[in-house]
Amino acid sequence: MSTVLLETIIDAMHTADWVSVRSIYSEGVTTGQATFETEAGDWASWNDAHMPAPRLVARDTERVLGWAALSPVSGRCVYGGVADVSVYVAVSSRGKGIGAKLLRGLIAASEREGIWTLQAGIFPENVASVALHRACGFREVGRRERLGQLHGVWRDVLIFERRSRSVGQ
Repeated sequence: MSTVLLETIIDAMHTADWVSVRSIYSEGVTTGQATFETEAGDWASWNDAHMPAPRLVARDTERVLGWAALSPVSGRCVYGGVADVSVYVAVSSRGKGIGAKLLRGLIAASEREGIWTLQAGIFPENVASVALHRACGFREVGRRERLGQLHGVWRDVLIFERRSRSVGQ
C-alpha cells in the first residue's frame, strides 16, 4: 500500500473558507493554549477583528490545513505598519511544517502590504508556537505577567516581535 503526499499550497483566504477556518480556530481554542478566547465566534466578528489583507490559508487538494491572518494593534495611524499575528494549524496537520509555511507566507505578504513590525502574544506553555515564531525570525521582547484569566487561571503572555528588513527602514 502506498501513501500519496498531497502538495500544500499557501493561498489567499476566501469567505468560502470560513467554515474550515472556524473549525481550525475552534481546535486551537479547545486546547486552552492558543488564545484567551473561549469560542471561535462568527464570521462577522472574526472579519471585523482582522485586517483585510493578508489573510492566508494552507491547503492541499482536499481541504484547508491551517490559516494565518493579521489584526491591527491600534487604530492610531502611527501604528498602521504594526500588526498582530494569528497562525492556526488543524490538529491533523500539526508537526508537518504547515505553520512555518503559513508564517513565512504571512511575513512576505505583510511586507507587500507595508507592514514593518509583526508581533505575537503567546502563552509560554505553547512551546510549538514559541518555537515556530523563533524559527521565523521573531524575538522575545517581553513577558506580560498575569495578563488575564482563562477558565479562572491567571495566564502570562510572552511578547514576540519581528521587524522587517525591507519595510520601514
